[in-house]
Amino acid sequence: MILEIKNYIKISNSIDEILKNSPFKMKYIIEKSGISEPTFFRKMKEKKFLPEELLKIAEIIEPEKSLLQSLEEAENDFENGIFYFDDEVMKISEERFINKYGNKVV
Repeated sequence: MILEIKNYIKISNSIDEILKNSPFKMKYIIEKSGISEPTFFRKMKEKKFLPEELLKIAEIIEPEKSLLQSLEEAENDFENGIFYFDDEVMKISEERFINKYGNKVV
């Protein structure tokens, strides 16, 4: 746990350099993060991003790693018996649709 916290601090303290070395333009990262531009630059200057914000930024600038992590988590869930059958997924999707749009056809 200590190592993870130290890594988090290191990333948080060097986020400006990480973003400058990213293959993505800052404008794109800001847009995809959902943080307003002034707030984003203030947080970057002050090194005050929340852990969830840093995670979102990491997923934006490292999409391959994010996808691989998601696939690994899905594989672990499947191995641990955490999954849904297609009829269950359809029922959940239908309930979400009805909650959002009612019974109307879109």
